[in-house]
Amino acid sequence: MDAMRLCALWLPGLTLIRPGAGTGPGDPAVPACSNFSFKSCEECLKNVSCLWCNAKNTCMDYPVRSILPSSSLCPLYDARWGVCWMNFEAFIIAIAVIAGLILLSIAVCCCYCCYCRSRSRGIPDEEEESLARDREERRMQSFQRKHERKMKQDEIRKKYGLLQDSDHPYSRFENE
Repeated sequence: MDAMRLCALWLPGLTLIRPGAGTGPGDPAVPACSNFSFKSCEECLKNVSCLWCNAKNTCMDYPVRSILPSSSLCPLYDARWGVCWMNFEAFIIAIAVIAGLILLSIAVCCCYCCYCRSRSRGIPDEEEESLARDREERRMQSFQRKHERKMKQDEIRKKYGLLQDSDHPYSRFENE
């Protein structure tokens, strides 16, 4: 029971403390948008929830249920929202162009990165070529040293009579 009373006291207190409380369109401290009709666009658009119609010279609440104001309310080329120097039609076009440029730049960056990545895998760069040349050079030197060692070993075997006949390498060794 005490918890219910405590909750009943806290809830109204939270609505008073909440930032932005008392600034809604139904609040008496903020005048309604219709009060700014037949005045100026600047006065109307000081409140962000208002829409100025140049053709009718009226200020109205922005229709938040629909994204764009309907043409029966005010035609897009006469509607102003946010700033007075740009109509809503130009605002929509500008936003679409900016969004298109952003998407295009992202697509170009992705294609460029993919192209560079595939290009770097297909064609070896200078460092990889020099490493491949060094590796081949070491392999050739190793092969040459191996051949020289075999020649020396064959000479020693020949000197001591241990060189096997190349026709019959598996013949029995006989003492004389």
